[in-house]
Amino acid sequence: MSAIPVNGEIDEALYSRQLYVLGKEAMLKMQHSNVLVVGMRGLGVEIAKNVVLAGVKSLAVYDPEPATLQDLSTQFFLTEADLGKPRDRVSRDKLAELNSYVPVKVLESLQDDRQLLEYEVVVATDTVSLKEKILLNNICHAAGIKFICTETRGLFGSAFVDLGEDFTVIDSTGEEPRTGIVSDIESDGTVTMLDENRHGLEDGNFVKFSEVEGLEKLNDGTLFKVEVLGPFAFKIGSVEKYGKYKKGGSFTEVKVPQKMSFKSLQESLAAPEMLYSDFAKVDRAGQLHLGFQALQRFSDRHNGRLPRPMNDEDAAELVSLTAGLAAEQPDVLGGADAEINENVIKELAYQARGDIPGMVAFFGGFIAQEVLKACSGKFTPLKQYMYFDCLESLPSPEQYPRTEQTTAAINTRYDNQIAVFGLEFQKKITNLTVFLVGSGAIGCEMLKNWALMGLGSGVEGKIIVTDNDSIEKSNLNRQFLFRPKDVGRNKSEVAAEAVSVMNPALKGKIEAKIDKVGPETENIFDDSFWQGLDFVTNALDNVDARTYVDRRCVFYRKALLESGTLGTKGNSQVIIPRLTESYSSSRDPPEKSIPLCTLRSFPNKIDHTIAWAKSLFQGYFADAPENVNLYLTQPNFVEQTMKQSGDVKSVLETIYEALNEKPATFDDCIKWARLEFEKKFNHDVKQLLYNFPRDAKTSSGEPFWSGPKRAPTPLEFDINNDDHFDFIVGGANLRAFNYGLVGDSGTPDKAAYATVLENVKISDFTPRSDIKIQVNDDDPDPNADGLDGIDSLKAFASTLPDPITLTDFRMIPVEFEKDDDTNHHIEFITACSNCRAQNYFIETVDRQRTKFIAGRIIPAIATTTSLVTGLVNLELYKVADGKTDIEQYKNGFVNLALPFFGFSEPIASPKGSYNGKSYDKIWDRFDVQGNVKLSDLIKHFQDKEGLEITMLSYGVSLLYASFFPPKKLKERLNLSITDLVKFITKADVPPHVRTMILEICADDKEGEDIEVPFITIHL
Repeated sequence: MSAIPVNGEIDEALYSRQLYVLGKEAMLKMQHSNVLVVGMRGLGVEIAKNVVLAGVKSLAVYDPEPATLQDLSTQFFLTEADLGKPRDRVSRDKLAELNSYVPVKVLESLQDDRQLLEYEVVVATDTVSLKEKILLNNICHAAGIKFICTETRGLFGSAFVDLGEDFTVIDSTGEEPRTGIVSDIESDGTVTMLDENRHGLEDGNFVKFSEVEGLEKLNDGTLFKVEVLGPFAFKIGSVEKYGKYKKGGSFTEVKVPQKMSFKSLQESLAAPEMLYSDFAKVDRAGQLHLGFQALQRFSDRHNGRLPRPMNDEDAAELVSLTAGLAAEQPDVLGGADAEINENVIKELAYQARGDIPGMVAFFGGFIAQEVLKACSGKFTPLKQYMYFDCLESLPSPEQYPRTEQTTAAINTRYDNQIAVFGLEFQKKITNLTVFLVGSGAIGCEMLKNWALMGLGSGVEGKIIVTDNDSIEKSNLNRQFLFRPKDVGRNKSEVAAEAVSVMNPALKGKIEAKIDKVGPETENIFDDSFWQGLDFVTNALDNVDARTYVDRRCVFYRKALLESGTLGTKGNSQVIIPRLTESYSSSRDPPEKSIPLCTLRSFPNKIDHTIAWAKSLFQGYFADAPENVNLYLTQPNFVEQTMKQSGDVKSVLETIYEALNEKPATFDDCIKWARLEFEKKFNHDVKQLLYNFPRDAKTSSGEPFWSGPKRAPTPLEFDINNDDHFDFIVGGANLRAFNYGLVGDSGTPDKAAYATVLENVKISDFTPRSDIKIQVNDDDPDPNADGLDGIDSLKAFASTLPDPITLTDFRMIPVEFEKDDDTNHHIEFITACSNCRAQNYFIETVDRQRTKFIAGRIIPAIATTTSLVTGLVNLELYKVADGKTDIEQYKNGFVNLALPFFGFSEPIASPKGSYNGKSYDKIWDRFDVQGNVKLSDLIKHFQDKEGLEITMLSYGVSLLYASFFPPKKLKERLNLSITDLVKFITKADVPPHVRTMILEICADDKEGEDIEVPFITIHL
């Protein structure tokens, strides 16, 4: 078995989201790569897990050491029944379950250097000494084998990458090639963008040109190196010899392979190249580079023993060893006069025996991505060292003092965490009650880390996880708690079962729900539920759900841990009551929509043609059948449709066509598809050119077909053109589905299609002078039906078949499904888009790219998920500790493709004031106890707050306004809040509602209208 299915193609159903991260070329290279991971403690198995999920050709593991109880701190594939068994053999079977395409074997020995030649990448983890790493790396470096090593020590971690002296990066960023439309090219090579659209290029990028008039030589595919002059212009060098620019043209970025050279571990130790993981700790990297080497020297001195937790004697020795190394390697700290940071090195000594799930997840995700880079050449690898620490996660020394006694091992699975945080803080973690919203990719990783740290497993602890989704095959590529046998089951239930096996202490302590968290389930997730939580963690994939949970957390003043991924990019955010802003405080700008006139008549890139094709798919096969069924079942459908805005005429025409031209056989469906091809890709284009000939001018005398407007060319149908034929096949089969006819049962027979198509009569095009075409989105639609068109619409409606005569007839609308390759959905949209692209001389794309855009697929890969979840769990310790210093918290931003790490402290929540009193604009509210009368509420605010309420509302209902007439006020003032709401809304307040939010407008003592918090009525 191998990572590649038997047909040699990538299993798109399994790897669909990862494909959009890596691309097909990189995936295929990766799936021909064998990987060896040495060390199967937590860090090694985390790397191996992510590599197997990604789908390398094969994985070998080596770690014959027997599993110990302390390994359970981070090794999620070990159980207590495995103690004493070789770590590699126990891990192998569990790793093999993750991906049936990736065989996993145990390497018997590292003594034979020749066997290393079988592997493209070798990874050494924290079970391998520095001396052994150097020896292993020297062998690999000489043989052209990529070598990576990594280790974590408590809240510290390190990484090193050596991909050889001649490594090629095929795509350094993984971003889509940038494109743009040119407005001018000067003789010195200055290229200016049209309509001040940003080009997005960087110095050193390469571009090619097309459709440039006057400088036709630029269109021959030659690559030009870019010098950026600003956001709207760049330079490519003199083009004077090519002629003079006239008009038109567009550029496309071309990814050019880059060469990189790496030194060996031994060569680079004294003069390391560093990637800074946190720019607030730039000086920390050199300190840790020496400190990690010093740890190895300490271990060598003490027969393999690491410094004891919180032991000052061992810490002092490590400081001394580090100082000695600083003298030997003066360049590491920037010169012989540089000083050792004793506090940091002591902390490294104190934590050297620690093993923390969050750190393991962070480095396990990061290093696994470096392995994939080494295999595929996709993305920029680490050059060459990275150190990372999260000392801010240590608990308060006053509340949780760390001493030799409090950090001593007590023979439990948590000993390696107790070594870092102390026993009392470990108890605190186990007795928390937490809510996880979502159990997909991030949710699985979160639960795994929580199980390892013992979160919620104590007497007073609990984990509630909810997810209303079920498991699909495509989930298995990154949601590692699920197996093929679980497909179709509820995610939350399977995830809860899986982590209860990892840590049996969670049995009975984790509750799985299948309810969506939203307004419709507030009777389930009610006041008592939210009030009983210590904090909340989101593992969601959409903004609306995140925003709702955020609002609940703000209302109940609960900390929220938020995160998300997009391919190799990820972020984490921590939201703390009365300290930070909330998730909803800042939002991404909305996606730019494609102008309608661009979609209808003037596309200039593939995104436009795909959107048009999906719209056509929806209209043909979903909207038309639904309208037909409504017409046949609703007596007043035509009258109601005429009252609505939109293209009423088109709706009625599609009903007329669907009912009067019903296919009797599949051959009729083929004929229909052929006629639609002619209409959409030939006649409609000829009509456009009739309205706007190629030499047409604008009102200002400029060429009409210029800039983003490309003059199209009609297509002549060719059955041997794959896109033309696929349009017919997809269209015919979908049409057949609508009418309940049997379509193709397998691969379409082109000869049979050709026979049918020979008998299709294609009418000659006749231009129509009554058709008008919208040129700009700001212009009114010239074909919209006005009042004058009502009579003609009624007349046309009268020609529709009588529904009474069709009582037994119904059509079957299509529901778009992107992941079923047999349903012709993506086939039709791809062919339709590509035919339109051919009309407009736009470069076509394959099914995979079309599926990505049309299906709005979010790219995802297990490596990023692992790393981001690690960051979240490092913040979790701070939340559990109740830290009130905002500078101790970190929001994280990462891009593993570059690689880039950025951290910032959260933005503080904004403050406001009224009548000399300050309040938090996000987290504060007026709390009113009891179901008070409206009059008492008004008096309370006058007497206690100095505020005159001018308006009061509950949801969309206005309860009170100072401008109400006396009679209206009188009938409301003596009502309680719940009775007042019932009086206005004509509905009782639901019995599960124990708190009511009232929005308030008020004047202060000076009579000024001011902003104040909302009111919470506690019933």
